[in-house]
This record gives sequence, C-alpha cells and structure tokens, in this order.
Amino acid sequence: MKHARIRYQGEVHAVTVEADNAVRLADGRLLPEQQVEWLPPATGNMFALGLNYADHAAELAFTPPTEPLAFVKSVGTYTGHNQVSWRPDNVAYMHYECELVAVIGKPARNVKREDALKYLAGYTVCNDYAIRDYLENYYRPNLRVKNRDATTPVGPWIVDVADVPDAGNLTLRTWINGELKQQGSTKDMIFDIPYLIEYLSSFMTLQPGDMIATGTPEGLADVVPGDEVVVEVEGVGRLVNRIVSEAEFFALNRQEA
Repeated sequence: MKHARIRYQGEVHAVTVEADNAVRLADGRLLPEQQVEWLPPATGNMFALGLNYADHAAELAFTPPTEPLAFVKSVGTYTGHNQVSWRPDNVAYMHYECELVAVIGKPARNVKREDALKYLAGYTVCNDYAIRDYLENYYRPNLRVKNRDATTPVGPWIVDVADVPDAGNLTLRTWINGELKQQGSTKDMIFDIPYLIEYLSSFMTLQPGDMIATGTPEGLADVVPGDEVVVEVEGVGRLVNRIVSEAEFFALNRQEA
C-alpha cells in the first residue's frame, strides 16, 4: 500500500494512493494526481549518506568510506512531487542525486541488523540536489550544499515494507527532460539499510518519520532552470520536479505568502 500527504482546498490530508496515482481521502473521495498538491510524505529528520555507492565514489576519484558518512538535512530543505526546486544564480554545476529513502516507523534505539526492518514504516524516494561549487569536502558536505530551502524533493508516497521484498536489489534511474542520464542499483550500496539502522540507532534514537537517504550511484549531470527532472526507484516511486531560477523561485514564494 502507498501512503501520502497532500494539500487539497487548503487542507492537509493523509491519503492512500490507488491506480493511476489517484488519491483517496478519508471521506472516500477519489482525486486525480493533478488536482492535489503533493507534500513530502514524512517530515522527520533526514540522515543522508555521502559516497554510499562504490561506483559513485570512483566517479569522483574517492576511496570508498569504511564507515557511513552521514549528515543531517533540515525539514526546510524538503519539497514535494510535482513541485519546483531552484538553481542559485552564478553557480557552475548543480546536480541531482536519485536516492532510495528508508522511513522509520517506530522509535529505534540499539537495534540489531537482523531486526532493523521491523522498525521501518516503508520506503520513499528523494532527489538530493547538490551545488558542486559550494562543496568543501565530499567526506563532510557543508550546509550550503545540502541544506538549501526546497532543494530536496521527497515522495511522492511511502510504500509499505512488505511491498518491497528486496530493497537491496532495486534499479534507480534519473531523466532530464525525458533523456535517461543515470542508472544504477541499490545492490551497489556500500552500507545497506539494515546496517545503517543498526549504526545510527547505536548512538541516537531514531523517531517515527525520520528518514535515511541512502546515497546515489554514478551518472551525475548538470541541471539548469527549465529542466524537468524525474528520479525513480523501482517498485517504490517516480518523483518529478522542475528547476527554476533563483529569482523565479523567490518570486513564487512571495506570491504564495
């Protein structure tokens, strides 16, 4: 089953997603995908992984890490399916990162690897945009790279764990304006989801709604205003957004305010 959060007629609803991405409200009404505003399906902390695919580390000429390179993303970075993200003015290179995301379903502390999946609500998808110009160190991404407003589309929904029997063998793909630019597999992750839950919960309590973004494979490319970017994780979801300029993004925000 797929669970989502949407805004419809000014109100936020928790919904289930049915055929053709139509959403069903609690009162039984069925609404087509285009009539609702898709919100990030979870709003907890996001623990994101750097260099968690060996092919991506090689693409960047880095030695694969021997311990997870995790950093935290703030809630303000999230945006939803079919929403816009933005490219800052005067930067040379901004790229997508198609990622499988594990969503925590109940408090998790000192969880053992073999029990890890029992603590998941399910899986979603994110596109963790990065501005290469601002990167200080791939082993420690700085705030300007990974915590900019509305630069992490998440969604469209959360898929139940039972509906994704092997999260360690899923294809990830990214398209720019319909052209396939990136393709990889979660089987190439250095640290898989059970390991990451065990690792993170060994020193902190993971809370319901927290997310673990598991990194991206090789195949990055620049994106510019006007591009439509689609990231997809097999069996989980297809997440669409459009890039706008910095001026257009903040003009839109002023109008909405």
